[in-house]
Amino acid sequence: MLVPAPENFEGAYRFEVLGRLRPSMDPQHGGEWQCIVNDADGPMSLWLKGERPALPMAALVPLDETVLLRLAGLMRLKRRLDRHPAGPLPSAWQITARLRKRLLDMIRALDGRAEGASYRQVAVALYGPEAVARFPWKTSSVRGQTIRLVSDAVVMMEGGYRKLLRASR
Repeated sequence: MLVPAPENFEGAYRFEVLGRLRPSMDPQHGGEWQCIVNDADGPMSLWLKGERPALPMAALVPLDETVLLRLAGLMRLKRRLDRHPAGPLPSAWQITARLRKRLLDMIRALDGRAEGASYRQVAVALYGPEAVARFPWKTSSVRGQTIRLVSDAVVMMEGGYRKLLRASR
């Protein structure tokens, strides 16, 4: 979150420099703005509070479990303000191909169960009939995997997705 800097910080960047980054801005209630700065290496999401072009700005960084990720994002913004490439996104913000596939499988598994499909039917849809028939169903690793996918998807549906959105480990 970018806020007006306290007095005596005259050397700080002023809000007007954000204009050269061409942000898309969405007004929120309470005089706040959500701002997205697109970058070749990944977008930057900012909250502006009390934004007036001539005021010097400061960054308000909550001391929570994501403070290091927030600081990494702030460093990316600083590089952009200095007219340098922002640099790559922190690895914790990136979704690997493996995680992307698991998330998609979780959604498919949850959708199947929500439509009344058995775990076996979900497993056939995800892994194919050969994988399901390879071992006895009750002791099959495919069965366990399918149950875990559905269980993890339910946790995500009930609010666990917030952890993913926070880019927490």
